[in-house]
Amino acid sequence: MASARSEHSVTEMPSAPRPGTYVRGAETVDAIIKAALRVLIDEGAGAFTIRRIAAECGMKVGNVSYHFPKKELLIQTLLDDIIGNYDKVLARTVRQPGLDAAERLRLIVVLCLDDIGGKRTTRLFTELWALANHNEFVADRVRLFYSSVHNTIAEYVAELNPALSLDEVRSVAIYISASMEGATPFLGYEKPWAHHMRAFTAIAAHALVQLAQTITSREIAGLADRP
Repeated sequence: MASARSEHSVTEMPSAPRPGTYVRGAETVDAIIKAALRVLIDEGAGAFTIRRIAAECGMKVGNVSYHFPKKELLIQTLLDDIIGNYDKVLARTVRQPGLDAAERLRLIVVLCLDDIGGKRTTRLFTELWALANHNEFVADRVRLFYSSVHNTIAEYVAELNPALSLDEVRSVAIYISASMEGATPFLGYEKPWAHHMRAFTAIAAHALVQLAQTITSREIAGLADRP
């Protein structure tokens, strides 16, 4: 899936104007967003200021502040863009006709882990969580982003395992998402065991789909019989 990262990356910036953005200012906004992304990925949360972003895109601070008075609005736009691109990738791959729920869930796992293996996603989400630790607005936007991811996974878990309640389906979806995201500090870009990502992806694609298909309400409640 190495080629899929460049073709299907969920962190690509959209070419169309964003809602609420004047068309004549769309290029300026895109330049600011791309600069903000570079700063966050290459320099980290500590460098993520309006002044540093203005310098990165060669604009005056006032020009950047006109479009984004607070850096929190930049974070909101970044995450909205990622969600939008994620939906486009799902439409092209996961939601194509003729696939069953197991294959759709497998594709989600492969897609997410392939994306985690790239520099942009590995560093971006690590820094977003760092910002979220100290900023409730950013934390809320990050939660909304992951809620969207959980909803997508839950859709296929519910289809694969109709005996589960809605709350149980949600728990399984969160587990699957957390299992993938938890790989980031170990197998993400330039992380210690990055060379194991291909094997990890194969194992996860098999094990997480099987889990979604077979786990029971008793097991989720911790009531399964033990030897």
